[in-house]
Amino acid sequence: MMTMKDLENKLQKASRKQAALYLLCNFVSLMLITAYAAILFSPTILNVLPEGGDSRKQLYAIFVMALFGCVIFTIYAASLFFRKKSRQLGILMALGASKKRLAPGLFREVALLSGVSSLAGIAAGIPFVLLLWKLFRLFIVDTGEMALVINFKCLFVSAAFYLLVSACACIMAYQYLRKTNILDVVQEEHKNEPVKELGRWCGPLGIVLIFAGAVAGYYSGSLYMKFLQAYPPAWLNITYAPVFIGLYLVMIHTVIHGWVSHKKKPYKNIISRSMMKFQGKQTVNSLIVSTVLIAGGCFAIFYVPVLATGQMVNINNNEYDYAYYYRADQEVPQKQEVTELAGTYGVSLKDWQDCPYITLGMDGYEEIQGENDSFHVEYSPLVGGGDFLSESSYRKMTGQDITVPPKSYYAVTGVESSYNLFTNSNATKLTNMITRETIDVEFKDYLHFNLMTGNKNFYVLNDQDYEKISKNLTPVWNGSLVYFNVDGKDSYDFADTFFHTFVDSFGPECEYPRYYDPVRKIAEEEKGLIYWGDTDQMTPVSYEETDSSDFRLYWAYMPQFRILDRNDFMTTFSVYLMAFIFVALICFAAAIVIGYTRCQAIALNNRYVFDDLKRLGGPPAFLSTEVRRQCLIVFRIPAVTGMTLMTLVYMLLLYANDNRLSSGELYSLLICLGVLAVIAVILFFIYRYTVHRVESDLGINKTNS
Repeated sequence: MMTMKDLENKLQKASRKQAALYLLCNFVSLMLITAYAAILFSPTILNVLPEGGDSRKQLYAIFVMALFGCVIFTIYAASLFFRKKSRQLGILMALGASKKRLAPGLFREVALLSGVSSLAGIAAGIPFVLLLWKLFRLFIVDTGEMALVINFKCLFVSAAFYLLVSACACIMAYQYLRKTNILDVVQEEHKNEPVKELGRWCGPLGIVLIFAGAVAGYYSGSLYMKFLQAYPPAWLNITYAPVFIGLYLVMIHTVIHGWVSHKKKPYKNIISRSMMKFQGKQTVNSLIVSTVLIAGGCFAIFYVPVLATGQMVNINNNEYDYAYYYRADQEVPQKQEVTELAGTYGVSLKDWQDCPYITLGMDGYEEIQGENDSFHVEYSPLVGGGDFLSESSYRKMTGQDITVPPKSYYAVTGVESSYNLFTNSNATKLTNMITRETIDVEFKDYLHFNLMTGNKNFYVLNDQDYEKISKNLTPVWNGSLVYFNVDGKDSYDFADTFFHTFVDSFGPECEYPRYYDPVRKIAEEEKGLIYWGDTDQMTPVSYEETDSSDFRLYWAYMPQFRILDRNDFMTTFSVYLMAFIFVALICFAAAIVIGYTRCQAIALNNRYVFDDLKRLGGPPAFLSTEVRRQCLIVFRIPAVTGMTLMTLVYMLLLYANDNRLSSGELYSLLICLGVLAVIAVILFFIYRYTVHRVESDLGINKTNS
């Protein structure tokens, strides 16, 4: 005789597919979140990405998007599981089982499924990230900096995520047990969840809100600082909210109306459109989450071509093959020594140009931080330092015929830039840091020369003003600028040897990053303050790690050698590139799993519909077409929306840098479009595989059609 316990076990076995789907969703979510947290907490990443820098902020932003997506995805998977579980509960209730009798078994099953899948996902997350990172190092680039170190504090994020999804599952289980109508419980899986119908205006309005929210969110911080004289708080990110409202409206329009008019043929595709409407809430939720994840993945993967193309274009556009500068108190190799060193590698030099430059104090306005993130602006006679050339030296080094009026100065920016954010265009007074003599000046305009911007940004003075203000400056405040080309074929070995020889010639007094400002240090100390560059807040550089990313990117006297920069690009930026590629893979993987799961739900929730269509004589080809239409929406809409949205956002970001798109930025956008094409092809093949699996689950055999 079968007992109630035996019946429970039999019903559980009958629903093993739903349980397996829930297990898969939980496992994948915990594995991806654990892997992402391992990257974010890894010293390998944190030691390279500067604290407070844009790169680290972007990683955190994408992590929030991925976390949001995985939470919604896991809760959605649990809801599917309980919709199927409700039928079992209803049968047992109809046979006399009380809710008190069913509760322990239900909660035990939920705890077991959640616990096993979550722990397995957490356990797999670390090997998953180690394996992917190893493959990156094996097939793409490998440097000493890329030895991945795992900080197991990342498991706290995984544990918190596990507790959250388990709590949500238990709450859902409790809600289903509270239902009193046995028939409602039995028929729960067949209940539709239509979304509230809105007019066709919701789609266009959603598109407007998406772009309005993106623009408002991007500019809200600067406007907040301008009008309220305070640093923007975290809550100001709420200005991005219209993006999500607009995204919701776009998905509503997609589910209810579609983007093609059906007035002429109202019955075309009516079955697939109706199924989409009847399960609108589930569909809209999955589409939004997938869109957010794909957008986050695109944002991460775009970092690679934008960085790589920008760097390569800048390297190729440099006016000389070799460029470097040094303080006058440093014993660096001179022209004869460099020529002899080049000769040992069969390299000939030409177009040698060198000139002196001086470092002066500049006045201006600085932000003084107050309480509660407020600040006020104060005038300072020494707001920072600037490196100045005379107009004759500038003509000699660049070949540009310029004339600088007395008591004025020019700032130098790139050939394709209209201005330079890192130069001081508001100075009215220049100061000799030894004699403290000053001259009054005014900013005239920008000059354009690539090699005089970047690590060190130069200014140009009138010859007479230069001679006057430079009197009695010590070697610490003087320097030399050197450019030369290679006559014929260049040698990487020469460039590498010369680079290390050049670095070895510097003393410890020059072992500081490019944003360390000696003028600012003096100004702070004269006020009785500690300069922030002498604290742990500044990223240090070390002569013992000349091949590290920190040194190559931030050393104040880092030279620009075309062949060295081109060949060492991957090693210099390896951690940056690998971190963002890894994050993109996680976002795309989560979106793919959500799409696959949603399509599987079509088979589970609409099996009775397809069975009825079969009985009515629907041929397999017709049924297969309906499946493809459902699955196509699940994959295509998030892909198109996420890719389009992030492409436009990236264009906005690049344009906002200097109110124009340079040739390098246009090239990078073209490469991004190529990357999107590759991703689209991959998604297409996954879509085809998913359709095949759904057809198999529904028993659709097209060979008999």
